Amino acid sequence: MDPSVTSGLYRDITDLAHDSPSWVRHFVEIGTEAVIVILGLLFLAGWWRRRSADSRAMAVAVVGPLATAVAYVGSELFKSAVQEERPCRAVAGAAASLAACPPVGDWSFPSNHSTIAAAAAVALAIAWRAIAFLTIPLALFAAFSRVFVGVHYPHDVAVGLLFGGLVAALVVLALTRPARALIETMRTSRTGVVVWFAGRGPEPEPAAQWAGAGAGYGPGNGAYGSAQGAGPGSEPGHQAQHGPVAGSDRQHR
Repeated sequence: MDPSVTSGLYRDITDLAHDSPSWVRHFVEIGTEAVIVILGLLFLAGWWRRRSADSRAMAVAVVGPLATAVAYVGSELFKSAVQEERPCRAVAGAAASLAACPPVGDWSFPSNHSTIAAAAAVALAIAWRAIAFLTIPLALFAAFSRVFVGVHYPHDVAVGLLFGGLVAALVVLALTRPARALIETMRTSRTGVVVWFAGRGPEPEPAAQWAGAGAGYGPGNGAYGSAQGAGPGSEPGHQAQHGPVAGSDRQHR
């Protein structure tokens, strides 16, 4: 992509950065790196909460970080192929970047931060839908912050977001089934650390523990059923064992 297409927008955003209060500049400078750490901690939390879930849910949780890593490697290969210079060196007349401009050879397109943030946000949203309201805005913030601090063009972060999100979704889709089989195998292991990592899965249903408890208590089953079938006056066998009922006509004749 021709960098000149978004150079004007890059200047506008970096000018906005320099006109912003100092606390805003510091917040974004810290936040541009902190987002990646926060997403990593959310991966850990997602894995931990799924240790007691079924094997498929656990598989989706552990595949997420792998999907993010695949997206990152893809963005690095993309960078090496395109070799776009950083805007903090290439855009004439732009305000100085708030963050240190990366060295020559650390290419600009696409943004690694945006790729990682989007991949993590999508993978987390798939595994833990309730936090999508948090992960998606974090990814968008990470992307914007890279332009705000002056180290990426707007098109770098836009493509990074799309690329990271798409790769993560495809990797999670492709690896969930084999990861599920692996988790099920790990949960049967006798090695403590393996079971600790995979989790023991959900507890068995209480009803299953008592499924056969009443098997001997129906009519004709077990001791109770036999006694029930031999109740006085209810079966011909009772008369055969004890003779005619007292008071019958034959005894009075």
